[in-house]
Amino acid sequence: MARGNSFRRLLLIVLLAGLIAVATRLRTNVSSAPPPPQAARAQSATQDKDRIHRPTSQPYTGDLAIFEDPERDKKLQIDRVMDLLHIQTGSVVADIGAGSGWFSVRAARRVGSTGRVYAEDINASYLDYIRNRVQKERLANVQAILGKSDDPLLPPNSLDAAFLMKTYHEIAEPIVLLRHVLAAMHAGARLGIIDRYGKGDDHGVDRGVVIEEARRAGFTLVGDYDFVKPDGVDYFLIFQPSPVATQP
Repeated sequence: MARGNSFRRLLLIVLLAGLIAVATRLRTNVSSAPPPPQAARAQSATQDKDRIHRPTSQPYTGDLAIFEDPERDKKLQIDRVMDLLHIQTGSVVADIGAGSGWFSVRAARRVGSTGRVYAEDINASYLDYIRNRVQKERLANVQAILGKSDDPLLPPNSLDAAFLMKTYHEIAEPIVLLRHVLAAMHAGARLGIIDRYGKGDDHGVDRGVVIEEARRAGFTLVGDYDFVKPDGVDYFLIFQPSPVATQP
């Protein structure tokens, strides 16, 4: 009798172990299953909506000395640009597509030791150049960031201002990138874009195109200036995060 009870207990244990194994496999299959077709279609639609259908220029990879024209400060009126972006002592600023760090070092002097400048670029050699530059100029408040073509990889909810200077026409997925910039900004922060009129693949893009793409990314235009070049070829746009991001 005792032997029969032992056999039944053993059989029960085996059955329980089998049930547990089946349940585990079911959970694994459910967790690794692809999203439902409707969810996949919604994700694909969102990605398609964010894509642009215009040419872009190839990112500059030449000699960085081209950016160091001593007349550049005066032509671009960079102090006035920083005033309009509300960059001041203690501000946290992102220089997106920083190149040689021309703007990064000027912003770093403006924000002082209590502020910070993120010098972002997708070219690692440019970031090495910037690191050497800020070390020589003793600017400890500049942090170089190697970003992606569609994501500058900035800390979330950290920025008082972001700036793209002569970079927008090189961005292949500007709406996606700007959405990442938006996620890195405080409410009321300012985004500045300086570029020149063009078709996209000629190192320029029309201001109306930039305004529309920024709107699609969740920004509202709050300033529109043409003082940054006396020949009227360049424009300077300022945006802020929209209270509610609108969709096209």
